[in-house]
Amino acid sequence: MGTKRPTITDVARVAGVSKGAVSFALNGKPGVGAQTRERILAVARDLGWTPSLRGRALSVSRALAVGLVIARTPETLGVDPFFASLITGIETVLSERGYALMLHVVSDEQSEHESYRRLAATGRVDGVFLTDMQVDDLRPQLLDDLGLPTVVIGLSPGQGPWSSVYIDDRPGITAAVEHLVTLGHRNISHVAGPAEFVHGLSRRAAWESAVTDAGLTPGACITSDFSAQGGADATNQLLDLAEPPTAIVYANDLMAIAGMSTAIGRGVDIPGQLSIIGFDDSPLAAYLQPALTTARTDVVGWGRAAAYRLLALVDGEKGGEIDLPSPVLVVRASTAPPCHQGTGAPLKDRRGPARIHDRKTKLGVARLDHAPVPTTS
Repeated sequence: MGTKRPTITDVARVAGVSKGAVSFALNGKPGVGAQTRERILAVARDLGWTPSLRGRALSVSRALAVGLVIARTPETLGVDPFFASLITGIETVLSERGYALMLHVVSDEQSEHESYRRLAATGRVDGVFLTDMQVDDLRPQLLDDLGLPTVVIGLSPGQGPWSSVYIDDRPGITAAVEHLVTLGHRNISHVAGPAEFVHGLSRRAAWESAVTDAGLTPGACITSDFSAQGGADATNQLLDLAEPPTAIVYANDLMAIAGMSTAIGRGVDIPGQLSIIGFDDSPLAAYLQPALTTARTDVVGWGRAAAYRLLALVDGEKGGEIDLPSPVLVVRASTAPPCHQGTGAPLKDRRGPARIHDRKTKLGVARLDHAPVPTTS
């Protein structure tokens, strides 16, 4: 049989004071002297007393929970490292503050809207996180109408009155293209995210702009869905072209990893015949064979920043925008100079430059074959 959890009554009995005095002391309120307060706190520590979340919620008229609704299939979500890292960052902050995260996984936009309405109607959360911003997104206004404090993850500055945490994806994609151009690639394709997602469009636009700025014609672009299967299917389409690309920039690591596996399965040498670049620098990227070149974002830090911002809103502070550092390209073994057609001979030394610094983008590019720590300028 487990040991009974100490209560305020137990603390009061041992300290020789009333339950009211204990309540004042434990909640940091006036009404008890300094010496009495210290004695009560010492007794509480000795007994192992901890606050009841239910009682605390009632005392402050809060749910002590925040919500995150993700509209993805369980199959996709189960293998996508982005959301695992984001939730890790969020939970790190929530646990420090005694808050819980209520996670809902739904299959479509309508179900997502219904989840928000239920959360608001039942008072089960004090606020919510909003991810996967869409073009002409109706969700921020819905949450505003429901009276739920909201932090939008991925809303660029100036796009609305809502509190947001934002990372500008474009420099990461730009650095990826510039790295490939420096290696000698001229046929650079892109596997994009869904066109309805703001970050899918922004990464595609950054790829197209960077290729054009290099004086090249953009290669083929396949729109996918950020999933592993989508990345594999898109890679097959690109490799089936009459003139397949010598390099592919993917909109996330999951599609890049699936694309790499697909290409290797078809007998394509990575990076001898095809260079591959991902986006996010997920934990497994450095341990693939070959290790994946990718644009690193601090997804855990993104989650922490969003949690701090949401809890500040819940506490009544004014909302605002947090603009986090842009991605940095981490160069590993999945990129190399292209080979001459039909000969297999490299255009130049396969290792390429140890470091690239571009004055226009002000980006540092580190070459790493194993260790995942980038250098920045």
